[in-house]
Amino acid sequence: MLVVAIVALGTSHGIASSGLTPRTVEFSGYTWQVKSSDDAVGPGPNYFSDSADNVWVDDRGQLHLRITYSDGRWYCAEVINTQSLGFGRYSFALGSPVSQFDPDVVLGLFTWSDDPAFNNREIDIEFSRWANPRNRTNAQFVVQPYQRAGHRRRISLRSLVSSTHSFDWRRTAVSFASTSAVPSTWTYADLDVPEPGSENVRMNLWLYRGASPLNDQSVEVVVKSFKFKPARDG
Repeated sequence: MLVVAIVALGTSHGIASSGLTPRTVEFSGYTWQVKSSDDAVGPGPNYFSDSADNVWVDDRGQLHLRITYSDGRWYCAEVINTQSLGFGRYSFALGSPVSQFDPDVVLGLFTWSDDPAFNNREIDIEFSRWANPRNRTNAQFVVQPYQRAGHRRRISLRSLVSSTHSFDWRRTAVSFASTSAVPSTWTYADLDVPEPGSENVRMNLWLYRGASPLNDQSVEVVVKSFKFKPARDG
């Protein structure tokens, strides 16, 4: 099955850069580091740019992530919260339709730690058809490792300009929700729910396998806000 084979390609999320001071942006009350790479890196692999053409915050306080083409290369976008937030509810309000992406485009809203413990503490909301235009589902909720039975739920998004997507990470369960999906909720509850550690919440817009969009067009996603509500009791 195609979907099963692809998620593992998005497993390298560390920042690769030229060694200069990383660029940051202020968004929704947090400081976010902008990923930049001189070589093709994961996920993808892709080239990531910290240019203001790829990542910026507008005068309304909305974050823009953009895939662009320049000098013979496609450049993707990723931002990384400089704080580690732990248990709680992570909520992302989008201001762009994400149900009709080019099949090679992926939007990820997730946590990640460079520490491999607990499968890098990776919890994902991902929007993509994974290079299959006929895929009837266009998004998924995941608690890694994706290849274990019951760790992933594929969903279908409706075509809405604005939508909100969230996961509530607790000690014994991760509960996902979407205002534009069918099914709209899903809960993962098992003994291997990750413990908090050095993870950061991240948002990225990238190309599956580093392939060009089938329509050869740049892609832009607007994130209206990110909200985090800490869990009182885990």
